[in-house]
Amino acid sequence: QVQLVESGGGLVQAGGSLRLSCAASGLTFSNYAIAWFRQAPGKERDFVAAVAWSGNTNYADSVRGRFTISRDNAKKTMYLHMSSLKPEDTAVYYCAARYGVRLTTNGIEYNFWGQGTQVTVSS
Repeated sequence: QVQLVESGGGLVQAGGSLRLSCAASGLTFSNYAIAWFRQAPGKERDFVAAVAWSGNTNYADSVRGRFTISRDNAKKTMYLHMSSLKPEDTAVYYCAARYGVRLTTNGIEYNFWGQGTQVTVSS
């Protein structure tokens, strides 16, 4: 059974930093592209960033230069380091896994999802 478990969310002031983690089990981690999506109240789920097993990355324009995605294949864990946080970054953040190497921004193409972790940025 595949499980993705996010952690690291919380409340932070604008301009601050947080690091999210996503621990995977039940899959061959290196075969999957891993991504972060987020969903704010009343809004659609948006792509944030993705990383392939090779380390190749893709970022949404809204976070490029502020967020860094990485993965540790040996630990089956993915990370999202978020800096210069803004109130508009407030959302539930979900990690997702997609078999293969393509770093698609379309959530429909991801096979597995975590339960989400809340990030709240106060102004």
